[in-house]
Order: sequence, then C-alpha cells, then structure tokens
Amino acid sequence: MSSQRNVLGGPLATCCTSPMTGFFRTGCCETSAADAGAHVVCTQVTPEFLAYLRARGNDLITPAPQFGFAGLKAGDRWCVCARSWKEAFDAGVAAPIVLAATHERALEFMTLEELKAHAIDFEGN
Repeated sequence: MSSQRNVLGGPLATCCTSPMTGFFRTGCCETSAADAGAHVVCTQVTPEFLAYLRARGNDLITPAPQFGFAGLKAGDRWCVCARSWKEAFDAGVAAPIVLAATHERALEFMTLEELKAHAIDFEGN
C-alpha cells in the first residue's frame, strides 16, 4: 500500500501488479509533479473503453514488448490518465473503477459522485 491517499481519504490501495501498472510501475496509481498525464484512476478496462482510448490515440491493446507491455484485455486493471477517463465518462464509455485505488488527484478532473457511479467497490451501486 502507498503512503498517498485515495479519493475517499484513505490510504491508496494497490490497483494491479499483473500487469504491473502505475506511472511508477509500482502497482499503485501514485503520482508526482513528473506525472503530467495524472495516471491516477484505477480502472477495470472494458472492450468499449479500450476501443475509445485507441480511437483517441492511446492504444493500450497492442503489445509493446520493447517496453515490457503485453497489451491490455478486458478485465485487466490499469491506472489511466484522469482526463482520458473523464472524456470516456462524458462519451458514455467509462470503464469501472476501484475507488480505494484511485488517487485523490482524480478529484481535480471529476467529482466523487461521477467516480462512485462507476465504482466496483462502492456499496451505493
């Protein structure tokens, strides 16, 4: 677990270690000033979400072995850029998210209510 905080104010939980995700490849959606893209939303990707990102120039499907990236498939968890997730949300194709593993910085881009509406770890759904 990270020392950084999630959108609920608790400790930032691990998003995924297989595949290893996060801006720092720690498995957590940790961030810093170096993370200009704000890779802070822990998603459980869907085919529609992946297709949407690919159409917008962010291909997370195609393997890139030179970077140790096998490509994502539906059901994988991945730390995505807050702006990308919000754009997908606005387009009606947002992937489900894990609130406990989504960094509090995501709240700079969307509301907690928007995140909760797509959370797989929130009892209000």
